Amino acid sequence: MNEIVRVWMEIVAHAIELLAVGIIVAGVLVGTGRFLFSLTSDEAYNSYKETLGKALLLGLNVLVAGDIVRTVALEPTITNILGLGLLVLVRTFVNWAILVELEERWPWQVHRSESREVVTHKSLAER
Repeated sequence: MNEIVRVWMEIVAHAIELLAVGIIVAGVLVGTGRFLFSLTSDEAYNSYKETLGKALLLGLNVLVAGDIVRTVALEPTITNILGLGLLVLVRTFVNWAILVELEERWPWQVHRSESREVVTHKSLAER
């Protein structure tokens, strides 16, 4: 019975990893296709960057899920758990860097649209 569960957990971990790779590849293909067909648009590059960034973010998060399943369900040794922790830390940093690139601001900065709304409300209140 234990061996059957182990085999199924291995299959699930592989399926999650394949899903993550599929998400990243689909994001690259869709983003590249849109970019190539809209080269005349001023927003083509920004749209391309956003599509690739979102695909990478989602793909990396799914990869972390696969690593967690593999480590916790299959080989929960202290070495593997520490390795998982390091891997999650690195992927979290990469996710954060991609998010900063996509939003073009630091997480503690106000969104540009929010700052405009505040100015608008202040200017309305002064009238």
